[in-house]
Amino acid sequence: MSRFSANLGFLFSELPELERVAAAAKAGFKAVEMHWPYQVPATQMRDALARSRVAMLGLNTPVGNAAAGDFGLGALPGREEEFQQAVDQALSYGAVIGASAVHCMAGVVSVDAAAQAERMFVANLTAAADKAAQAGMTVLIEPINHRDKPGYFLHRIEQAASIIEKVARANVRIMFDCYHTQIMQGDLTRRLKDYLNLIGHVQIAAVPSRAEPDEGEIDYRYICRILDRLGYDGWIGAEYKPRGRTEDGLGWLSAWTQDRSFSSSLGGAA
Repeated sequence: MSRFSANLGFLFSELPELERVAAAAKAGFKAVEMHWPYQVPATQMRDALARSRVAMLGLNTPVGNAAAGDFGLGALPGREEEFQQAVDQALSYGAVIGASAVHCMAGVVSVDAAAQAERMFVANLTAAADKAAQAGMTVLIEPINHRDKPGYFLHRIEQAASIIEKVARANVRIMFDCYHTQIMQGDLTRRLKDYLNLIGHVQIAAVPSRAEPDEGEIDYRYICRILDRLGYDGWIGAEYKPRGRTEDGLGWLSAWTQDRSFSSSLGGAA
């Protein structure tokens, strides 16, 4: 049964991070996820989650030097030590707040460095997965589209599956972001079916706007029904950029849950 989580990197962003947790709970979400919550002390985030009785699903590894163009370090040759430090930071923070997964970001690389970058990413993920396993956590890798992030190393679902096969660790999974995958490849239904056994988390947003999932070229009611029929039992992350105030744009969720032909696949949870 599909369950929806709120990505607090985008949703309720008009509020400070700790207040976003309570806002998500008030809106009916039972789980949240974040991008980079590190500026908030982990104990304060843990307490906010406990007060609101919502689960924290995951967070991203730090990107590196954003001012210099870094968007992750995992596939960058020569940055191995920095990447492992980023992994350690994410796992340490995640352990305090009860996160179940860490998204290990690959980074931007040139086309001519792709082969070396893949070897680097596999080696880095292997070490990261072993650390995460000791903490009881999953490592997620996410293909990101080249329109929003030109040159991002990991950009196709098949590429992610190949890397996971080479890493050969059971706790490394795909974060299947429908928005990114639709832009880069399309054919979402077939890819969800073909790679379901490797998918650790699903995210949704409208294409091409990346706004609420009630517009654009993807029929997310259909996608949710497909996931339900396939037996996907994970969360679906609402990772979109609201058109205005987050609360004003949650009509898609109430509409879906009020649709009897659809609500049976939602498991009664927002």
